[in-house]
Amino acid sequence: MDIRAARVDELPLLQDIERAAGLCFRDIGMPEVADDEPLPLDELAGYCRAGLAWVVAGAGDVPAAYLIADRVDGNLHVEQVSVHPDSARRGIGRLLLDHAADHAVRTGAPALTLTTFTQVPWNAPYYARCGFRLVDDSSLTPGLREIREREAAHGLDRWPRACMRREL
Repeated sequence: MDIRAARVDELPLLQDIERAAGLCFRDIGMPEVADDEPLPLDELAGYCRAGLAWVVAGAGDVPAAYLIADRVDGNLHVEQVSVHPDSARRGIGRLLLDHAADHAVRTGAPALTLTTFTQVPWNAPYYARCGFRLVDDSSLTPGLREIREREAAHGLDRWPRACMRREL
């Protein structure tokens, strides 16, 4: 499988990947997360234009997973990483995270950051295995604090959440 830049014409497919990947939240009592809609196409297109959207493409060059990122406080912030369930548990998410880390290093960012659910096995525990460490709330940068405030306003704090950081 190859990692490449996401293309604007495949953004609806990326939304489908995120919807499919999110269904497992229903099984652990988080139906609101499962039902949360992906970013709109125009916002996803902005990530493409910024060069901050990547896919892992399989047979026929069809995306099986994607990652989008933002610049936040000098770091590369993983906004979303989703792997279609048909391709899960094959190391694809880690490949995308490592690709984002390489991009961050090439562009002078000292770390990757993200926000995640702390008690969901494929969230914080998974990211810890990928080299991320929890960031204490008292150490949040202004940009991460703003992201967490938006998430809380969106209702995501119904379940424990935190920021994580991977030094590069």
